[in-house]
Amino acid sequence: MIDTLRQGTAPEVIRRKALTGDLPVPLEEKIEILIFLSGEKDESVRNQAYQKLAGWNRNELQELLADGATPWSVIDYLVSYIVPGQKDLIEAFLRNPGVPPDLADWIKMAPARPTDAPPPPPSAEIVTEEDAAKKKDPDRQTLLQRINSMTPAEKIKTALTGNQEERLLLVKDSNKLVARAVLGSPKLTDAEVESFASMKNVTEEVLRHIAMNRAFMKRYTVAVALLNNPRTPLDVGLPLLNRMNERDLKNLSINKNIAETLRGLATKLYKQKKEPPKQNLPGKH
Repeated sequence: MIDTLRQGTAPEVIRRKALTGDLPVPLEEKIEILIFLSGEKDESVRNQAYQKLAGWNRNELQELLADGATPWSVIDYLVSYIVPGQKDLIEAFLRNPGVPPDLADWIKMAPARPTDAPPPPPSAEIVTEEDAAKKKDPDRQTLLQRINSMTPAEKIKTALTGNQEERLLLVKDSNKLVARAVLGSPKLTDAEVESFASMKNVTEEVLRHIAMNRAFMKRYTVAVALLNNPRTPLDVGLPLLNRMNERDLKNLSINKNIAETLRGLATKLYKQKKEPPKQNLPGKH
């Protein structure tokens, strides 16, 4: 049924019944169809579909949200536009065994959509011929455009399961839960962590999270990267100085991009390491 709607071949009577949720199909498909229609170019259709979803039977929505087998497209839409601020739906969603921890944290803090909020924007799949062409040919849609068009829930999922290029963009996201999800990705490599630690366009939250992770900090090069990053908070950088070898302390002592306090202490430690140990003279105690 949903395929005929996507292809634009469904009779008008089917579209009308789909908008009222009266099609004789399983619950999951009814919701999928309404989600599809809520992305239509026609604002009246989009609004009607959205309002129908927003007012859907709560018990049925809870059932879908808690079910680990519910398609991600359904979960993503509901979590992005229907669930925020709704205690009963949030609780159902948190019972879903497939919920990533960072997405669970986000939904707890996400504000509710106002009752008079407009429906979500039309889906890129049907807005223009150019966007449709991009969908068929992903190379025509830049990665940045694709990331920017994602909902917070999609960003968190991509941060956890995506590739290295996607993580490189998402770690800079202003939403701290998205950036934190990147650092929690099971696909994250040591080289990426070192790269993130040296970035000057990530939030302090990212740098703090790296410094608090014991697994990340086992790598000496990560500590060096954090210390040489002018965005690293002073309280994060200072404890790391004691780990530095003589060469890196010297480099820090002449690094004018870092805080003066950090540079001064690095200079002091460098001189201490450089000075030979004092030896007691014979006969003197």
